[in-house]
Amino acid sequence: MGAKGGSDFDPKGKSDFEVMKFCAAFMKELHKYIGPRIDVPAGDIGVGAREIGYLFGQYKSITTAFEGVLTGKPYFFGGSLMRTEATGYGVIYFTQKMLELETKDTECLKDKICTVSGAGNVALHAIEKLQHLGAIPVACTDSGGTLYDSRGLDLELLKDLKFNKRVSLKEYIKVHTDSEFIPVSNYPEEGHAVWNIPCYAAFPCATQNELTAFDAKNLIKNGCECLAEGANMPLTSEAVRIILKSDMYFAPAKAANAGGVAVSGFEMSQNAAMQKWSFEEVDARLKATMEDICINVSETAKEYGVEGNYVDGANIAGFKRVADAMIAEGI
Repeated sequence: MGAKGGSDFDPKGKSDFEVMKFCAAFMKELHKYIGPRIDVPAGDIGVGAREIGYLFGQYKSITTAFEGVLTGKPYFFGGSLMRTEATGYGVIYFTQKMLELETKDTECLKDKICTVSGAGNVALHAIEKLQHLGAIPVACTDSGGTLYDSRGLDLELLKDLKFNKRVSLKEYIKVHTDSEFIPVSNYPEEGHAVWNIPCYAAFPCATQNELTAFDAKNLIKNGCECLAEGANMPLTSEAVRIILKSDMYFAPAKAANAGGVAVSGFEMSQNAAMQKWSFEEVDARLKATMEDICINVSETAKEYGVEGNYVDGANIAGFKRVADAMIAEGI
């Protein structure tokens, strides 16, 4: 995980040229503080391949250097395959490994009902990987409301609606008339409709603090057995406390959604070696990385007397890695 930063420039309604001019101005100052061995920014909300491309172009113009100073670049000039899928796939790989360790079931997600919040890159690719593993994701959300399809979501239609047409999930029910769209106006006062749908596993993949204490209690009441954070800190602190007191398997964001950062690292490796890895190679490396993180967190929790607590395990493992490096370097 890295630090967060940004600007007060709102790209909504701006032309490509206006966005490009802003990115160029931003990089004129930012280039002084970044570098492949100093700090490597990546995209986030509102910053995709287009913006990274503009930023990278300006960085090259200023420094006359082609180097891995930004990740999430378009593939044809230094980006990595699977960067778009990375976080969504990664959270499912982590969850699968966690459930294997805790339940000893190698097909732990097969035929299981799952709910997902969000309808962006993380959410839709989490849904995609769940379907690859035989799970049945039945719900996702956008800013307008919650979509519920008890037969399982039509992923190709969702991708067309959100990635191509960029319209509300409400349009889904025009094609699948048996599905249901719950508008935000009909949500419970203290919670979110998607977490009121009975499921085996829940994946909050939309935004920070989206899952409240009310929602956590609903999930427990409805028999949810697993919760994995795909977004950054999507649970409120009270919701985390409630989940940790339950018997639910809980994968915290600082470990479970590391897939994006991992593939950013792979992008830097490919840039440094002047190589391009295949989709299959990146996917295999991502799966191995997420499984390694999960095993490390699990073993650390066990070593420090909190076996099964992946929050404490992730916190301790992360702290130890930094502390051990500081001690070794005499800092």
